[in-house]
Amino acid sequence: RQQKWKSSITTQAKMPPCDFVPEKYNSYPYERMLKIREKNVSPSLRTYYKKPLLLHQGYMQWLFDHNGRRYLDLFAGIVTVSVGHCHPKVTMATQKQLARLWHTANIYMHPSIQEYVEKLTSLLPDPLKVVYLTNSGSEANDLAMFMARLYTRNFDIISFRGGYHGGSPYTLGMTSIGFYKHGVANGFGCSTTMLPDVFRGPWGGSHCRDSPVQTVRKCRCAEGVCHANDQYLEQFKDTLNTSVPKTIAGFIAEPIQGVNGAVQYPRNFLKEAYRLVRERGGVCISDEVQTGFGRTGSHFWGFETHDVVPDIVTVAKGIGNGFPMAAVVTTKEIAGSLAQNLHFNTFGGNAVACAVGAAVLDAIEEDGLQKNSEDVGTYMLLELAKLRDKFEVIGDVRGKGLMIGVEMVTDKDSRHPLPTEEINQIWEDCKDMGVLIGKGGLYGQTFRIKPPMCITKEDVDFAVEVFHSALERHMKRAA
Repeated sequence: RQQKWKSSITTQAKMPPCDFVPEKYNSYPYERMLKIREKNVSPSLRTYYKKPLLLHQGYMQWLFDHNGRRYLDLFAGIVTVSVGHCHPKVTMATQKQLARLWHTANIYMHPSIQEYVEKLTSLLPDPLKVVYLTNSGSEANDLAMFMARLYTRNFDIISFRGGYHGGSPYTLGMTSIGFYKHGVANGFGCSTTMLPDVFRGPWGGSHCRDSPVQTVRKCRCAEGVCHANDQYLEQFKDTLNTSVPKTIAGFIAEPIQGVNGAVQYPRNFLKEAYRLVRERGGVCISDEVQTGFGRTGSHFWGFETHDVVPDIVTVAKGIGNGFPMAAVVTTKEIAGSLAQNLHFNTFGGNAVACAVGAAVLDAIEEDGLQKNSEDVGTYMLLELAKLRDKFEVIGDVRGKGLMIGVEMVTDKDSRHPLPTEEINQIWEDCKDMGVLIGKGGLYGQTFRIKPPMCITKEDVDFAVEVFHSALERHMKRAA
């Protein structure tokens, strides 16, 4: 089915065909939806774009608005739609479970929780075999902090600046992005440490990160040596020696930072950081909310790309393909620390969530989505790197698999962030040409590309061409 609409912006890019026909939209008119939104929906829940999209239906990597206009979704509901919108297998499993049993709470057993946790833990290395199911990533990280403190009997937790680990009052202490901070007490016992960002940080070079695309920064490091890594580890030791007691509860890090724009660390950083934390009696928490479930391509979990085994793993977003579910996976000993008193979650691990989770794992395997993330993601990174070489405003292209960041700058030498209004115009132009992408970074300067893992190379060609057209329009405006 060919596209019905013509973009107001001229582009040679041809949207790949899609034979899915969306249902006719029959809810309230757009203007009424806007009025209800303004009156009845909390203003803190902001919408994207000058004229917010009213999305009506989704199918795999595609979204359709109320007019039937089709968009290529490269943000996946903020890195959440893992196997594709309304994936038939997941939809069918959900419908079957909905007709059978919705909810009993954990006071009774039902088949799907046991079936699911066995399936999930089979994908994790020993000793990560005990699961506590929750409803969101914030909740999972909140619980991971709580467990780390109970188990170690220590209090202090370290996280990276630029990290996002949730918006609850407890997790806000570990979240280190100013936009998310509110003027209320939070973060008692949380310390942040320098982010080992090899593009924007003080040290970086041309071999540091585990990505098909390296920074444009040059270095003279010999094989097996990374000056940037050594310097960032010194900063980490400095935090341990100045900001926390002799013994700590733990350290949390995303294998690749998500909200901050797919920021990657030097290859061996986490391995050494984990060792230093364990020396202090702390546990290591890997926040896999965005990097898990095959998205990085080469491995199923982000921590595996760093050759480490954490003590606690938190997962959410892609775990349910858009269904609200999350989990903390840990060792028997750490999980036991929570069992000394009562800790309860009404909805965590309900029958529907577990059926959804199991179907998502099946779809990832049957559709070969980890391999697709590696192949299509690498292809996209290399295509975007060609644009970086062509345009002065693209400072960095980075990431792994389908977890990609494109950092925009005024020029490559200064690495100053491109002003927000210029970023927003490029972003709006992409949307007008049919491509939806995310934004992130401390200054909102990085485009975040984290699509459903079912996208194809044809989709990438279309998206890159659209991005190219938007950048050319930007250059004309600047001139």
